[in-house]
Amino acid sequence: MPDALHDWIVLRQDAIVWFAGLVSLALVGYMAFVFGRFLLYWAGSRHAFRHNRPAEPGDPAAFQWHLVIPCRDEEAVVTQTLAGLRAGAPEAHLWVIDDDSEDATRDLVLAAAAHDDRVHLVQRRRPHARIGKGAALNAAYREVTAWLPEDTDRSRVVIGVVDADGRLDPGTLPQVCNGKALGRPDTGAVQIGVRMRNADDELPLPGRGRAANAFARALVRMQDVEFQANNAGMQLLRRRTGSVGLGGNGQFVRLTALDSLTAEEGRAGRPWPERALLEDYESGLDLRLAGWRLTHVTETQVSQEGLISLRRFLTQRTRWAQGNMQCLRYTGRVLRSPFYTWSGKAEVLYTFLQPVVCVLLVLLFPLSLGITAAGLVLFPAETADFHVRFGPWMLLAFAVATLPMVFWGFAYRRLVHPDRGRLTGLLWGVLIWLYAYHLFVVATRAAARMLLGRNGWAKTRRNAEKVALGSPTALES
Repeated sequence: MPDALHDWIVLRQDAIVWFAGLVSLALVGYMAFVFGRFLLYWAGSRHAFRHNRPAEPGDPAAFQWHLVIPCRDEEAVVTQTLAGLRAGAPEAHLWVIDDDSEDATRDLVLAAAAHDDRVHLVQRRRPHARIGKGAALNAAYREVTAWLPEDTDRSRVVIGVVDADGRLDPGTLPQVCNGKALGRPDTGAVQIGVRMRNADDELPLPGRGRAANAFARALVRMQDVEFQANNAGMQLLRRRTGSVGLGGNGQFVRLTALDSLTAEEGRAGRPWPERALLEDYESGLDLRLAGWRLTHVTETQVSQEGLISLRRFLTQRTRWAQGNMQCLRYTGRVLRSPFYTWSGKAEVLYTFLQPVVCVLLVLLFPLSLGITAAGLVLFPAETADFHVRFGPWMLLAFAVATLPMVFWGFAYRRLVHPDRGRLTGLLWGVLIWLYAYHLFVVATRAAARMLLGRNGWAKTRRNAEKVALGSPTALES
């Protein structure tokens, strides 16, 4: 072989090795960046969680309470929900929004209203119905506004949003209006904690086998750990950064705060975003951008059913992830807003980009495997040397990544089940780490839906609904 040709081949091989090494280092660097931002966020959440100080209850008699319950085919749960809300908030008006249900929801609400003059039906019909939860909430806002006397002090009126399967803890209203929450006149909205009331159900799937029931129990337990530990820490961190997010269950908004949103051009009578998949979180962004303070209250909770079906769970979380991606359009407004601190802006960007980061990692993983496989075939010595140098660090980072999640397992045990042993806390911690990998699945599905232009609202079926084999997991408009 001529020397010139040999030199050219060697040079080309060196270039390929250099390029492959550069790509591999970029992948490692990106993963290190993602891991670092996760650790920083977790450390802030953990510190806020451990140093939370409860507030003294306020006086609910100083406010007028209106709880709105969006319902779309909710005959399986609506009667129990109304009874539970009446027991937990006897002074509140209950406004049930029937979003053109195709079952007995309307009749059940009317039957309850016949015995309770504080139960009201907000009836919606197609084509204006079944287009999203935000539109349903706006209908309730207009009904409540029309019902109130003209001389009402609207700053003392509170609109609470409760899911059709939601139940408030006793004493919720005094905590919502405590001196750190709606007791402060600059507070526009309050989000309370969420828990899964079926987390201790030993037989979530009657008639099914032991393995199916064990999986369903673990799935519900992880949802409970997620909300009572992970999400609680996240919200307490947001309380410090001034970027608390509102959820679809257990949010309480001052009526004047909602009024301020309707004053914006094109939003008359529509404070909640319509046709948004995360109308709850987006409404919180709108309120903060309008200058209102938002806060989170851990001293009380709203309970809901944890999902026992993996299909339903993934459907629900895909909608959440897609809604999160839709929030990226707020980025410029948040960064320019004088009402967000720099730490608040950083937190919001972390939240906005979380599904995007997951999708990129999903795309980069097979690329990394492909580069490694090609390197082992074409340049085995150089590839082996690279993995000897960087492989242990990557394995160490992967192992260390489990520790923050294990902490939430122990924190949940201390908070919710102090009667359980530390090994149980460790088990829950390991399971919540494995459970967190669903984020990669739902983020990828959400990205695919967006690329296909599928932005419909999926209403996840309740556990109590009788679903025939082959029926859809969710009802999508």
